[in-house]
This record gives sequence, C-alpha cells and structure tokens, in this order.
Amino acid sequence: MSPLFEQIEDMIRYKETLGFSRRSYSYYLADLALFLEQKNVLVDPLCVSDIMPWCIQRSSEKPESYRRRVSAARELTKYLYAMGSCDGVLSLDAVPRAHRYTPHIFSDAELAALFQISDCQQGDPRNPLSADIISIVYRLIYFCGLRPNEGRELRRRDINTEEKTLLIRKNKVRKERLIPMADDVAELCENYISKRDALFPDSEYLFPSPEGIPYSAKWLTRHFLQLWQQAFPNQTIRVRVYDLRHRFATAVLMEWLERGEDLYTALPYLSAYMGHSNFADTAYYIHLLPERLAKSSSIDWNRFSGLIPEVTEHE
Repeated sequence: MSPLFEQIEDMIRYKETLGFSRRSYSYYLADLALFLEQKNVLVDPLCVSDIMPWCIQRSSEKPESYRRRVSAARELTKYLYAMGSCDGVLSLDAVPRAHRYTPHIFSDAELAALFQISDCQQGDPRNPLSADIISIVYRLIYFCGLRPNEGRELRRRDINTEEKTLLIRKNKVRKERLIPMADDVAELCENYISKRDALFPDSEYLFPSPEGIPYSAKWLTRHFLQLWQQAFPNQTIRVRVYDLRHRFATAVLMEWLERGEDLYTALPYLSAYMGHSNFADTAYYIHLLPERLAKSSSIDWNRFSGLIPEVTEHE
C-alpha cells in the first residue's frame, strides 16, 4: 500500500480531533491516493503538480461536488506541507465557486399559515409523538434561528425551559453556543417536553424518531414541503427548511433598522447568536432585506464595503 494512504489516515484522524467529519475527506482522498498509485507517482514528498490532473472537473460532476472534492485535496496538501511532505499547498483559485442559493424570505402570512397547518398533522402511527414534533420543530428552528440539523438533533438535556436557554453543541463551525429563547417559545417547548418525557424517557434526543434517534434530514425536508404544499397548493416557489433561518435573520435586521440601530455595531450580536464563524456570513443577510430598508440611511455602505459578499444568482 502506498505511504500516502497512511498519511491520509493520519490527516483524517487529526481533522476528527478538531471536530470535522471523516466523511468530508475519506472518499475523495482514497480516490486521489488510488489515482496517484496507478500513475506511479512518488508521494514522499508529494508534488502539487502531480495532483493537478486529478483536479480536472469530471463530465458528470456538479460544481458543488467538484469543489468539495478539490477542497479535500487542498486540505491534504496543507497537512502534508506542514509535515514537510509536500512541496506546496493546492490552490482553489481555478475552481469555480457554486452559485449561492437565493432563499425565499417567508412573509408573516406564510409563516402563520405554515405553523397553523403544522398543528393539524396526523403524524406517524409508529410514533405517538410525531404530530407534536411536526408542530414544534419548525417553530423552534425559526424562532431561535437554528440550522435545520441543529433543531432536529437537539438533545433533551440541552434545553432548559426554566432558564429559557438552548445549548447548541453540534453545528457547522464546530462551536458550542448558548442561546436564549423567548418566553412563549420556552412555554411551548415545556408543554411538549412533558409529553415527550412520558413517551420517550430513554431517548437522549428532544425530537426522537420511533427508534429513539433523531429523524433524518430527508424526513425534516419532506414534511416541511408537505406543509408548504398543503398551505399553498398552487404555489410554485422553491422553499427549504433552511429558509426559516434566513427569515429569522432578516426579521432581526429589519427590527433593528426600524429602531434606527447601527447595524455595523449590532451585527456581531446576531453573528454570535446564529453561530457564524465569519462576520461576512451574517452581513450577507443585508442583501435579503426589502429594498426600502436596504436603501435606508441607517446602513452606512462605506463601512460595509468589502465585508458584504457579492450577490450571486441562485441555481
């Protein structure tokens, strides 16, 4: 076996200690190692130029998959370069960025209709709690600005309805954060939890499936789209669960602007609440504000220039 396979395994173990998933790298890097082995490429030290033929976009490869694949190779070269086993770091300059999806910003009426419909679901007969989960989980994702996986994977011990807090342990940037809940949201969750604890006392998760583990991302998406279709049967707009988080961010920004707050000063608070590692990720939401607010004198565009990323068309 090529020494590169061992180096890849060492790199993946190192990444796992930092909180990254093995799945982000193992498949792509095993393919890269096999490619280099078949080409009889010497890998100690590895030359970035030898990787370049593998980095050509494949005919069946979508832009997102292509960038993930090459990004995995870049992380490997960064690791090997630090260990003195590579002559440089692979650049992503030639790899096109995937267009950012333009989210649908739900109106108040749309949210009200979605949540009203969510209270009328029969649920799964295998899980007597499923109808309650459908009613609660999307509200919690919206009102707390959560990523969908943060909502569905919440642990029972990480919600404190007395203190009105949520502890978010596992997220995109691998950082924990403690966030407050509004009084009515905490009360809603407290009523749900009393029933949940009686039906699933042995599950560690707040929203357990029949097996006691979290529902899958596909389950969360499927039921959300069903709610949207029931509420708006003739609507062709593309929506996602993640759009609830986008709506939360813009709602906060709109409230601040209506109050005349200085966004440049206030934005870091929203960034911390939402668990962003990059300030620009939060500033992106300014692009999604209604035009009358985006043109408000409360936004000093000179201070934000270079921080707010360029708007790209959705796919």
